[in-house]
Amino acid sequence: PNTMGNPVITTGFSIFTPLHKNTAMRYIRKYLLLPFLLLTTILRADEGMWFPQLLQQLNAAEMRIKGLQIPVDEIYSVNKNSLKDAVVLFGGGCTGEMISSQGLLLTNHHCGFGQIQEHSTLEHNYLRDGFWASEMKDELPCPGLTATFIIRIEDVTASFTAALEGLDEKQRNEKIKEISTALEKKAIEGTHYEARVRQFYSGNEFYIIVTETFNDVRLVGAPPSSIGKFGGDTDNWMWPRHTGDFSMFRVYAGKDNKPAVYSAENVPFKPRHFFSISTKGVQPEDFTMVYGFPGRTQQYISSYQLQTIVKVTNPNRIKVRDERLRIMGEAMRSSEALHLKYAAKQSGVSNAWKKWKGESKGLLAADGLKRKQYLEIDFKNWCEKNPAAGKKYGEVLPTLEKLYSGNRPYLAANDFYAEAAFGVEIISYGIGLSTLVDLSTTATPDTAKMNKEARQQNAALADYFKDYDQPTDQRMMASLMQMFDENVADSLKPVYFTDMRTRYKSDFSKMAAELFKSSMLDDQVKLEKLLSRWSAKSASTLKKDPGYKLASELLTFYRAKVAVKVTALNAESTRLNRLYMAGQREMMPDKKFYPDANSTLRLAYGQVRGYDAADAVHYDFMTTLDGLMEKYIPGHEEFDVPTRLIELFNSKDYGRYAVNGTVPVAFIATNHTTGGNSGSPVINAKGQLIGTNYDRVWEGTMSDILFNPEICRNVTLDIRYTLFIVDKFAGAKRLIAEMDIVE
Repeated sequence: PNTMGNPVITTGFSIFTPLHKNTAMRYIRKYLLLPFLLLTTILRADEGMWFPQLLQQLNAAEMRIKGLQIPVDEIYSVNKNSLKDAVVLFGGGCTGEMISSQGLLLTNHHCGFGQIQEHSTLEHNYLRDGFWASEMKDELPCPGLTATFIIRIEDVTASFTAALEGLDEKQRNEKIKEISTALEKKAIEGTHYEARVRQFYSGNEFYIIVTETFNDVRLVGAPPSSIGKFGGDTDNWMWPRHTGDFSMFRVYAGKDNKPAVYSAENVPFKPRHFFSISTKGVQPEDFTMVYGFPGRTQQYISSYQLQTIVKVTNPNRIKVRDERLRIMGEAMRSSEALHLKYAAKQSGVSNAWKKWKGESKGLLAADGLKRKQYLEIDFKNWCEKNPAAGKKYGEVLPTLEKLYSGNRPYLAANDFYAEAAFGVEIISYGIGLSTLVDLSTTATPDTAKMNKEARQQNAALADYFKDYDQPTDQRMMASLMQMFDENVADSLKPVYFTDMRTRYKSDFSKMAAELFKSSMLDDQVKLEKLLSRWSAKSASTLKKDPGYKLASELLTFYRAKVAVKVTALNAESTRLNRLYMAGQREMMPDKKFYPDANSTLRLAYGQVRGYDAADAVHYDFMTTLDGLMEKYIPGHEEFDVPTRLIELFNSKDYGRYAVNGTVPVAFIATNHTTGGNSGSPVINAKGQLIGTNYDRVWEGTMSDILFNPEICRNVTLDIRYTLFIVDKFAGAKRLIAEMDIVE
């Protein structure tokens, strides 16, 4: 397309251009371009998060045309070792990859950020200074961190289809649970594996996924944040990027190479496969693949849900997070101790905040709402012309329209409860204690359960208060409670809250000051005393606490008046989206549909390519160390550079990682990625590791909902920069020695 918005018809690509408003263009689009839009939806380049087990059937021919040089069964196989055996679900929401025969795992710095922070103190600030274990014995245990491998994926839809016919939603869900439990049990009989049945295509298909999870994962190395988070929030989601976003861990196993709880006797895990690493680099149009666990996409939603996202949900969440980030930023700039306390929290809040902003901007620029509406026009026409289709799907879109238009006030209230009210730490902590209070105030308390919960809450206190600051949280409450009050109707707030507002004459700073002064929820000593001597009577004491009272009232009212509406909407939306998805597949039988991402293993493929971000703005495909140094600002919170890196730059001591007198840092390609792909291996045509996925470009973040091949790009940390930092910057040559590096 022409970036000025004039339609240019090019086969194989969607038309993603702003719509002209004049009558002639509306006529052209309505009567001439709709069939072409449908065609190009089918042919859309590089879109898709594909089932690895179906690549041979659906994608092999196109992948070979684009440049794939290895057999598809080397990507996924259950009969022999394949690339899938080197791909890891890292923790609960990222991807990692095996890069040595000794269980060495590579992922993003931001994926390992919480673990790095957990091991950091003022004396040993690994976030600031980095961490590199000199020997295996120095690698740091990370309790609770897991690494999960895929053993196999099987289509079990046939086990469900007939059994679900004619059932209402409640019966359907019960039957799915029943069948899934039986299938899962059978799939892992006689093994130490785990299995779970997952739904795809909005619940129209079912697959069972068998996995192996390791619980002993240790921190091996991480660059300082001035490398691993270079550019901070300013550069986050933006291109060009110069962030060395990587960290290294190691998976440990028992001596039988099977999962084992942490023990000093455990040994490095020997993976079924690990990636060889290519330092050849990339050029424009080179074939690339991203293999990982993308979190969540919504490619097939209706215009009514999209309108809610763009006009209600995203603006609300962005508005609240603007304020949360402002308050956190002031605290973090005030002292190193507070910077440590809030580093991980700020990163978590900021990442989604900036993504939502880019997503909304991209959807508006691509006229995403109209594109959804065009498809819906075709869908309605198809239903009208086909009586059988009309009978099954004719009411889907009208019902979705009523559903979302009638529930937007509750969806907005849901946003402000989640982001504002529950964004105050003293309130979220109080909510966390509600289970203990409920266990203690039943007619016949279960003493064993009650005492166990009290012990767990007491044990978690130290970790909670390690990263808690009362003055910052008090400022957060004053500001967020005012925002909550201004944006939620009184009918959707608890009386306890509105009475407090009246008592303090809407002076939320005064309200927060009084509440913090009289509550024990910000006092570690008082809480330890209460929890260590917990009894049924202790619950009465806690229930009188003003902090707990506010948290409890907000939670109770939210569940009764807001969550119940949102839950009902989601349930009905799930049913209708399942029908709409089935209808779309019937209407377009020649289209290769990929299922929405749901944290299951997928492969995306595309080509290295720059893009035009705006009129007269073209971005090249690669960034370098030279560009990083151009951004360098001494002492700056986001753009400072370690002395050692400056020395290497000045001496041009780049070793074998140099290209044209500099070091490549990052590159972009047309692979379709999302959250969860963070840390995913980026692989070349020969199946070799060439980088680690860590971001998308800001203009293309709407790809979770609408993929635009002209501007959607994934951002990859070039493996040569990773190796340069490990080798030349950190001097961790023992790690380099255990990798299989191909020149």
